[in-house]
Amino acid sequence: MGDVYHDFGSDLQLAANGDLLTVSSVAESRQRVLRRLLTNPGDYIWNLSYGAGLPGQVGQLVDQTAMAALIRTQMYLEPSVIHDPEPQVSVSTFQNGLNALIQYVETDSNQETTLSFKYQPNP
Repeated sequence: MGDVYHDFGSDLQLAANGDLLTVSSVAESRQRVLRRLLTNPGDYIWNLSYGAGLPGQVGQLVDQTAMAALIRTQMYLEPSVIHDPEPQVSVSTFQNGLNALIQYVETDSNQETTLSFKYQPNP
């Protein structure tokens, strides 16, 4: 059985039968990776060191190589990410935001997975 379906920044969703919608395998992995990357350390009260803190990088001078390394390091903490081959990470910034493109292999399905996101805090 999978986890409860929960996209970062969104509400929980209901399945057609009225139960909470669940997610597993690749979709669950994407949700977990995104949640880890967009959570600031100290914000998750049950594990204060959890999270990459990418939102805290917005508006700062960013070393894109260092940010890609941070993302890769955080991804290795997720059990759904295979370490070999290593995740491929590309990061670019724009005024008050960042783009990330991540390719990795998901553990359960052994499927190559692409996760891309644009993060821009609400003005």
